[in-house]
Amino acid sequence: MTTKTRQPALPLDTILDGDCIEVMRSLPEASVDLIFADPPYNLQLKGDLHRPDNSKVDAVDDAWDQFDSLKVYDAFTRDWLAAARRLLKPDGAIWVIGSYHNVFRLGAELQNQGFWLLNDVVWRKSNPMPNFRGKRLTNAHETLIWASKEEASKYTFNYEALKALNEGIQMRSDWVLPICTGHERLKDANGDKAHPTQKPEALLHRVLLGTTNPGDVVLDPFFGTGTTGAVAKMLGRSWIGIEREAAYRKVAERRLANIRKFDKSALEVSTSKRAEPRVPFGQLVERGMLRPGETLVSPRGKAAKVRADGTLVADGIKGSIHQVGAALEGAPSCNGWTYWHIRRDGKPVSIDVFRQQIRAEM
Repeated sequence: MTTKTRQPALPLDTILDGDCIEVMRSLPEASVDLIFADPPYNLQLKGDLHRPDNSKVDAVDDAWDQFDSLKVYDAFTRDWLAAARRLLKPDGAIWVIGSYHNVFRLGAELQNQGFWLLNDVVWRKSNPMPNFRGKRLTNAHETLIWASKEEASKYTFNYEALKALNEGIQMRSDWVLPICTGHERLKDANGDKAHPTQKPEALLHRVLLGTTNPGDVVLDPFFGTGTTGAVAKMLGRSWIGIEREAAYRKVAERRLANIRKFDKSALEVSTSKRAEPRVPFGQLVERGMLRPGETLVSPRGKAAKVRADGTLVADGIKGSIHQVGAALEGAPSCNGWTYWHIRRDGKPVSIDVFRQQIRAEM
């Protein structure tokens, strides 16, 4: 008799303390839908950075962003990405964000490990920090890489939702959004920035709206002050954060305690018609919504009779609702669902109404 090893429960909506690699290795395999990762940039700063008035810039000089060499940083990248990949479901995906210091190394390692790159997105900052020394271009963007676990993964992409978010225009891969300022910038007890690289909620809103669904599990292995968790909670997604710095965890816990989830109706987003359940025309016939022998009419008055097997016949032409409609119009194709109508109580009713009734029951 063999005994199965029981998988540990997934600690949903929890901030986990510890090294992200060790913690991810302890979580159940193939249990996460999406990972959003904002790893250390490895900026390699040499000394303090000052403004022209000699005031000191609050730059990213924390210990967690310091590595002895590129070789050490690459080994760290390899290990945390491998641990992350293990956690993703077969149809899962990952987003990583970085600056010019590290994003090329991240992209290469993603491909080395078998991730399938879907897009790189340029986050163009509408209010970037200026280049004080005047020796380089103002660094006004960061790059996000979106990748699925495998080439064959059926990753989530809410195309219509992002299009609606962009006033009906197809969402592009260059996003103009401001960095955190004002009330969104979290402060510590001294009034200083609680985290030097806090990401704006608008950025995470776009990522999670477009590539997850309500109820999905989103993991952030570099949780910081909890932007990923805050947006996930608002959008009805479950989240897991990993953060080793106690000060950041404290800020994130306080922040998340004050976040309210949107009501259920607000969580619904625009969906593509291709994503809706397929309903064969024959189901309308077998369920009695349409009867064999009834007549369907086109907008221009052309008629066809319904057959028992879910096909139509008109002027000797037999076939599906699409085939017969195309033949009568002399067109290469036809959407039979919007083309055909039936009279009910003296009024024409689109057969698509019946299809939507069936979909509502699914």
